Amino acid sequence: MNGKIHPALLPAGLQDMLPPDAEFESEVTEGLIRAFARQGYERVKPPLIEFEENLVSGSGGATAAQTFRLMDPVSQRMLGVRADMTLQIARIATTRLADLPRPLRLSYAGQVLRVVGSALRPERQFGQVGAELIGSASCKADAEVILMAANSLNFLGVTDLSIDLGLPKLVAALIAASDLDSATDIERLRGALGQKDLAAVTGMDGINADLFDGILAAVGPAETALERLRRLVLPDDAEKQIGLLADVMTAIKVDAPDLKLTIDPVEVRGYEYHEGVTFSIFASGVRGELGRGGRYLSGNGGSPGNKEGGGEPSTGFTLFVDALLRALPKPDGRDRVYLPAGADTEDAERLWGDGWITIASVDENADAEAEAARLGCTHIFEGGSVRALRN
Repeated sequence: MNGKIHPALLPAGLQDMLPPDAEFESEVTEGLIRAFARQGYERVKPPLIEFEENLVSGSGGATAAQTFRLMDPVSQRMLGVRADMTLQIARIATTRLADLPRPLRLSYAGQVLRVVGSALRPERQFGQVGAELIGSASCKADAEVILMAANSLNFLGVTDLSIDLGLPKLVAALIAASDLDSATDIERLRGALGQKDLAAVTGMDGINADLFDGILAAVGPAETALERLRRLVLPDDAEKQIGLLADVMTAIKVDAPDLKLTIDPVEVRGYEYHEGVTFSIFASGVRGELGRGGRYLSGNGGSPGNKEGGGEPSTGFTLFVDALLRALPKPDGRDRVYLPAGADTEDAERLWGDGWITIASVDENADAEAEAARLGCTHIFEGGSVRALRN
């Protein structure tokens, strides 16, 4: 690029967040963390940058293509800027907190940076808020995090939620049981399933067309979809996954019988390191998903904290703050009181104690009424009390 860059110009996918949006984002984030804390989830704070080999090894390989890299001048090793926080929490749990009793409940909030955005989320930097339950394989653990996510969003004011359940390993189990052996054919099948392209799927050689037809038909309201899946003749591994999905649904319905559940058994995008039931959270009238999560093995595949090649059964979720801000009504502007010259600290402290925001004069000769209006104040402190501006 030739010429000087304008000071306000930022790279694609990045933006300044201005008042009052920055404060709104902070309030939403802290509100969620408080909601998680009520259920025993303790906050941790991983660094923005880590050694690349730790950040993208094992399960972290799923985020490798989205990870910015740079050279550390101190250690002379490559560093990575986190593209997702979930696996950082897993690293902390399986290293720094390895000796704590399980299940371990952790929460987090922070910014992530990605190499490119997506069609639904063009932003490359955005906030994540989430929680992880580490060390339990129980279906009740899956239900706990799903319900906590839904209840926390309801607490903020996000209503009409829908939880879309998935089984990302189901497609892999069906492909393994098919006669496909070409990587190209397998990738073509995965693409057709992701697009819900029934004609492309059933037109492929080497697969059981009726089976995949049945899988694609099992997309929709959870109870109907589950019944359709149960009627299919599936490989043993796939049958086991369907059973786990049913157990999680049952556990959810015990505490939240009215929560809207759907199933998409062929959705795998974004769930590359997940091992069991996954879920995405949507709200009526809001573009894109509000968050996603599911079951995985923390510390697996050679990543930090790996316990003899295995890993701890874990489940959790991440909420996307930019999407939440679109789902929530913008808060009304707060009243602000103008403090003319002569108001002392005790006056300000009393007003703060009553919940007011104060704007103090820095010009002793200013017209208090005009200056208060110019600075966007709604009230003025006068004669020891607060009154509304005349205009």
